[in-house]
Amino acid sequence: MVLKEDSCIFCKILNNKLPHHKVWEDDHFLAFLDINPINPGHTLVIPKKHIDYIFDLQDKRYTEIFEAIKKIAEPVRKVMNSKRIGVAIEGFAVPHIHIHLVPINKENELDPHRATKAKEEDLVKIAEKIRRMF
Repeated sequence: MVLKEDSCIFCKILNNKLPHHKVWEDDHFLAFLDINPINPGHTLVIPKKHIDYIFDLQDKRYTEIFEAIKKIAEPVRKVMNSKRIGVAIEGFAVPHIHIHLVPINKENELDPHRATKAKEEDLVKIAEKIRRMF
């Protein structure tokens, strides 16, 4: 596994050097709550191998990450009682692939300008509820 702990916040999370609220993981991917969610339950899914750009993933891992987000989306949707899960991938803020899964109920909710700092106690409760769904 290639990690760039010195410069990558997500690699620091993967190495347990930074706190995070894990909701799911397997051998290749980790899902955790965003601390600045667009809506409560906003989850990030990252590969455990440091790769900057989604289209640089090997074909097998590319397919697997989308299988992972599909698996994670429904528990997040149910826990947050949302109509849908919005998906966003852009990757400029942190140069490590990350897919945003955001509970949404109407159009235009997937706007990153709506993000606000979450309360620690809310993150703890939401993460626990999502983990119980697996």
